[in-house]
Amino acid sequence: MRKKVFVSALIVIISISGAIYLSPAWAKDYSAGMKIPVKGMVTILDIGAASCIPCKMMAPILEKLEKKYDGKAAVIFLDVRYHKETAISFGINGIPTQIFYDKKGNEVYRHLGYMSEDAIVAQFKKMGIE
Repeated sequence: MRKKVFVSALIVIISISGAIYLSPAWAKDYSAGMKIPVKGMVTILDIGAASCIPCKMMAPILEKLEKKYDGKAAVIFLDVRYHKETAISFGINGIPTQIFYDKKGNEVYRHLGYMSEDAIVAQFKKMGIE
């Protein structure tokens, strides 16, 4: 009996902790109807899933960059589990995928997999964002 209760409690805890991460509070999470890229602003779109290990590793980096580049660049997270059709429309082949757009809305760079803070900052610099 104790073992069943423990296992049930553990499942609930894991489920709750997973739900907490589903929508990072820091990110400008994609919502239906959101225009990507953000008009007149350099934009990085990170397409991933809260359950993806590399995506989880990038979350604190993107949170930091969201604050650092506030007003200079938009950082948007799109979770494929909740927005599958939208993710498909961006032509992704795997997650995480980062897509960079210039101020005119043109895609200028695409990266598949984990992307370090230094690499993101370097891409922003190439795009004129300091």
